[in-house]
Amino acid sequence: MFLEISTTHQPATDLGFLLGKHPDRLQSRDLSFGKAHIFYPEATAERCSVVLLLEIDAIALSRNMTKTYADSFQLGHYVNDRPYTASSFMTTAISKVFGSALNGNCKERPELVEQPLPLEVTISALSSRGGETLIRRFFEPLGYELALSTQLLDPEFPNWGDSPYFRLQLRHHISLQELLMQLYVLIPALDNNKHYFVGSPEVNKLLDKAGSWLETHPELPQIARRYLRHQKSLTTMALEKLQDEDSAPHSFGATEPEARLEQNMSLHQIRHQAVLAVLQDAGLNSILDLGCGGGKFLKLLLSQTAIPKVTGVDVSYRYLEIAKKRLHWDVMPPMTRARIELLHGALTYRDDRLQGYDAAVAIEVIEHLDPNRLRAFEQSVFLYAQPGMVVITTPNIEYNRLFENMKPGSLRHSDHRFEWTRAEFADWTQKVATTYSYRVTVAGIGPEDARYGCPSQMAIFQR
Repeated sequence: MFLEISTTHQPATDLGFLLGKHPDRLQSRDLSFGKAHIFYPEATAERCSVVLLLEIDAIALSRNMTKTYADSFQLGHYVNDRPYTASSFMTTAISKVFGSALNGNCKERPELVEQPLPLEVTISALSSRGGETLIRRFFEPLGYELALSTQLLDPEFPNWGDSPYFRLQLRHHISLQELLMQLYVLIPALDNNKHYFVGSPEVNKLLDKAGSWLETHPELPQIARRYLRHQKSLTTMALEKLQDEDSAPHSFGATEPEARLEQNMSLHQIRHQAVLAVLQDAGLNSILDLGCGGGKFLKLLLSQTAIPKVTGVDVSYRYLEIAKKRLHWDVMPPMTRARIELLHGALTYRDDRLQGYDAAVAIEVIEHLDPNRLRAFEQSVFLYAQPGMVVITTPNIEYNRLFENMKPGSLRHSDHRFEWTRAEFADWTQKVATTYSYRVTVAGIGPEDARYGCPSQMAIFQR
């Protein structure tokens, strides 16, 4: 089985520096279950591809199998899919062979570690016991473009139907470390099995590799459960740690630059108060909080008793549960409960439930969308929902130069797909206003620097 990773980043051979593997050399490494070979079928300045090829010694594995994994069907020890499909063997090989890249280390070119790159991935045979649907549910929320092809159970007997094996191709603009971390978790979760004993150390592995991206994934419970081989106690432990909103930023490594800034200057509160002031001046009766997350702004809106109806929308079930906890949903007074509604939904699809509101806000949301999904967001909000007012805030990338220890060209948060200058934001807002018949006003939020402007920027659209 093989895993191929390619890039067209310029120069593409930077991939070799990130992986710590020279493109001119074939390298092999002995593993407990066989051998891993690393080679580059293509290595030019325009395109570079690396292949991780595994040779699984299934016979040696079967002879060394512990009683824990002994199978009553003895022939199954020797006749199985281990040598042919990507499973936990592949992720173990990734951690052994590409360990430096997986852990975010690159001595030669450290500035590349956090840099999003145009990456393509091919897995020749991926085992998915949940079929194509599960593969898409695991990868698409992370922003991947997928191409899948199924394989027949037996080409000589097509009536037997499709096998649970797929050829998977992925495309994304993402850092190599993030890509490897996501493959490390999702491949065995799809296979729904592991070749070694799963105990409490696996929870720490999951938190280490997935804490920065899995906590907001809509399939979080299922991924954790399958990764931990359906062990209820371990799954509960992992979910509790992943879902602890107060400890999460401190549990999975250094705090994001954006979080450090907000802690130092209370930008989070400044931004919420700026948006609230706009809404209060308009005298609104119903407000949508698009991408409401854990409900901090919803709580602020509910404190304004003059607003009769407040609705929060988020793609993450987990964040909606956090919002309920923050709002004390179970003990909320009936009159307050009648004013609020929480909806699970994506902001890039038409949703008739979002129609008829006086205003909608999207606070620091659009930068988490892939640029090619912005048009879908625009149509969902401005064409279909059509609130009378839309307030959108997003970071000002020019202000990033004032962040202490922030590398040039990097973004404030690992999940940001882009950040705009003031001119780029103004240009986008004007195009949206013209296209959907709104008027727009742009303003800064937070302390203003004479050269770089304010840390956040806000657009107020009105019909």
